[in-house]
Amino acid sequence: MSYIFHEFLYKPLFNLLIFLYETISFQDLGIAIIILTILVRLAFFPLSQKAIKSQKEFFKIQPKIREIQQKYKDDREKQAKEIMNLYKDSGVNPLSGCLPILIQIPILIALYWVFLKGFNGNALVESDFYSFTPKPDEINYNAFGFLDLSKNNVYVAFIAALFQYLQSKMTFKQQMLSRNEARKEKILKDKNSAGKFIDEMSVVMSKQMMYFIPFLTFIVSASLHAGIALYWATTTLFSLIQQWYVFKKKER
Repeated sequence: MSYIFHEFLYKPLFNLLIFLYETISFQDLGIAIIILTILVRLAFFPLSQKAIKSQKEFFKIQPKIREIQQKYKDDREKQAKEIMNLYKDSGVNPLSGCLPILIQIPILIALYWVFLKGFNGNALVESDFYSFTPKPDEINYNAFGFLDLSKNNVYVAFIAALFQYLQSKMTFKQQMLSRNEARKEKILKDKNSAGKFIDEMSVVMSKQMMYFIPFLTFIVSASLHAGIALYWATTTLFSLIQQWYVFKKKER
């Protein structure tokens, strides 16, 4: 497993980052990381685009899901079957929103090892290089002329957390918009106290996550090298822009 990780994740990311550093980033590691992030996101763009669209549709059918849960609350098997039919009819895959996150985790781990092992004291390992990758004499960690990417930096961590908050807030706003539209169309009726409780708990949980995820992002990013925090800030900004486009795009 370690061999697969090294050969198919660590080594490609390491060489691509070095190549970008030596060619088009003016030997600025910060610029190289930003370009690398954009390239990774573009590679998985169709998958993430589909996930965001699926998330948008999922919010729309949430009131119908709660209606099914109330209607078949005493028959779990029937409830699960009706919800699956609703997913199928609406073209929604509830698991698709997790895929971009699951993909990001091994990339983050690989990038972490790139900084921990590959750039450790400029001791670049010869065997980590592809034959066509230019090997620099040393790596300059001073990005943009002022930011040391080899050390922790709370400011970069704060920027990553801020972008994460804006993305979470946009998601919460879309959820509330779909909820209000459902009320107008009388899909979400809340006839009984149980229905109201489920609806209110859903809103409370979503609101808590809107603050918890950015807080967790800050704690983790502040404890890692600023280079990894910069990657996370850039990839979150990319997601923010992509999500804004999908959510704001009017249906034909």
